[in-house]
Amino acid sequence: MVRVVGENVENGIFQLREALSMAQEQGLDLVEISPTANPPVCKVMDYKKFLFEQKKKQKEIKAKSAKIVVKEIRLGPNTDEHDFNFKLKHAIKFLEDGSKIKVDVFFRGRAIVYKDKGELVLLKFAQELEEYGKVEQLPKLEGKRMIMMIAPKK
Repeated sequence: MVRVVGENVENGIFQLREALSMAQEQGLDLVEISPTANPPVCKVMDYKKFLFEQKKKQKEIKAKSAKIVVKEIRLGPNTDEHDFNFKLKHAIKFLEDGSKIKVDVFFRGRAIVYKDKGELVLLKFAQELEEYGKVEQLPKLEGKRMIMMIAPKK
């Protein structure tokens, strides 16, 4: 015995064979919806169409979700003005495209002595990008690199 529901179907409790023949008459499938109910509930529907619509909904949800891209820009503690401006232009483009930016200053060898220089370079970079993005993480030293995160303004 199963409870049958669906469109263009007489809702009620039927024998399983009866329910299957009702579904076949309409060229549809008999799908078990609630196996734990007493009696189990089955629905007469086009199962392939149902699966297709589920897939379509999942695709829409995936398309709407925001994909966060993190672009990385590396500077040195003694980065020259021209190089600085060149990387700044790239950073502006990345922020306008909606990507986050991870800016880091890499200290080679004894350059680690100039931590303050590296921090100044990062803060100057953040100041130049003020109208395009906001600082998400202030400069922080991790091993031989000083890292700062900048997120785009909405």
